[in-house]
Amino acid sequence: MRRKENEKTVKCICGCCLLFLLGAIAAGAAEVALWGSTTCQKRFLEPGAEGLAKATGITIKVYGVGTGKGMIALFEGKTKVAISSNNLEGSINSAAKVMKKAGKEPLPVPAGLQYHTIAEDVIAPIVNKSNPVTALTWEQLAGLNTGAIANWKEVGGPDLPVTVVTSHAGSSTKAVFQKMVMKKQPYAPGAIVVKSTRLEINEVSKAPGGIGAVSAGFFHMNPADTKIVTSDTISRPLGLITIGDPDPEVKKIIDFFRSPEGKKFIVN
Repeated sequence: MRRKENEKTVKCICGCCLLFLLGAIAAGAAEVALWGSTTCQKRFLEPGAEGLAKATGITIKVYGVGTGKGMIALFEGKTKVAISSNNLEGSINSAAKVMKKAGKEPLPVPAGLQYHTIAEDVIAPIVNKSNPVTALTWEQLAGLNTGAIANWKEVGGPDLPVTVVTSHAGSSTKAVFQKMVMKKQPYAPGAIVVKSTRLEINEVSKAPGGIGAVSAGFFHMNPADTKIVTSDTISRPLGLITIGDPDPEVKKIIDFFRSPEGKKFIVN
């Protein structure tokens, strides 16, 4: 009888020790909040979250609010790392656009900003799958998006009005496309403005005359009823931005996604 009681006591102690150990591990696990680009969110952060946790013990919480708002969160101290689908200058400009749209003055830009490139991304012009057009020059893309070309028949397509779809003011995809292809010209009056890449693809899927521009990697995950039209390459970096050197947890995230193992999770 005493032996059985001793065995129960040992099992109880072992069980308590295991619970304590698991609790200590959970308490010691670091969680990092990342604010910004939905392209980065879908291209590597969410696909690689589980692998990152297994390799480093770090869990991540991603707020896909767009590059501009991510930079504002970094400037305001809400996060120690922003995620961006533009270069550093473009990311700062995206933040300024968000503040301007809100009727506010731009925030002071902190000294010592560092850009940590993770991957390169291609922006792909997309149209409705039913559209027979397969290739467009940058000049034609600019005309279609600014409203200078109002009907698809002007570029060899059907007699169909052009429906322009684009993302919000703080979107780096929009900023890069507008700068490189449209030479900073404004979008067509009446352009449909959406809050995310997924919504942009959805809108072009619904509109027979729709046109948009999205991350090629994001497109390949779920193109819906859209297709990519061939054009000259439109590329930009994807990365993390910190004020000064990244802290140890953020450094581990950067190092992981730059490693051979981490690169396996980057969706192309």
